[in-house]
Amino acid sequence: MLRNRQALIPYLLLVSAMIGGVLWYESEKVPGLGRVVSTGQADVGGPFRLTGQDGKSVTDQDFRGRYMLIYFGYSFCPDVCPTTLSVMAQALEKIGGRSRQVAPIFITIDPERDTPKVLDDYMKAFGPSFVGLTGSVDEIKAVEKKYRVYAVKKPLEGGNYGMDHSSVIYLMGPDGKLVSFYDEAISPDDLAKELKQKI
Repeated sequence: MLRNRQALIPYLLLVSAMIGGVLWYESEKVPGLGRVVSTGQADVGGPFRLTGQDGKSVTDQDFRGRYMLIYFGYSFCPDVCPTTLSVMAQALEKIGGRSRQVAPIFITIDPERDTPKVLDDYMKAFGPSFVGLTGSVDEIKAVEKKYRVYAVKKPLEGGNYGMDHSSVIYLMGPDGKLVSFYDEAISPDDLAKELKQKI
């Protein structure tokens, strides 16, 4: 009995392979069946009205006609935020004159501590073209939602706190729509290459 069952195994495998082949062939005839189909544009970004490091109101419309390179973080961040902003600054330097077409924007996720004055001082470390934006807690939450940003307070010893947050660089087009996005681990050279291709 065992030998008979073992003898059937090659035939069962053959039949399974044939059925799989037929299903694959049929799936090729039906659009979207058996493979990933991508259409449309990612729903990321949108209108915002925040406060610049000079205390004046700033909206997304102020950057129309230019690309926006946006990063969400906070000035008290010990490592990831300043490192990522430095990558942005180096990449912009590497693309030379094209950098005039790009507005590097830092939007705080910690509006309670990141006042316009704090952001003004912080932005100076990365270059004169950098724009720092803050706002009320509700205004910041609204823009975080539009950009699908994760940001949560993390209590620290001594009553202080840090921020757990996603770390993504967004490239928005002159029309304000998403062009691409990049992980924090991207190098200045790779980001510069991407910007040259997209701008």
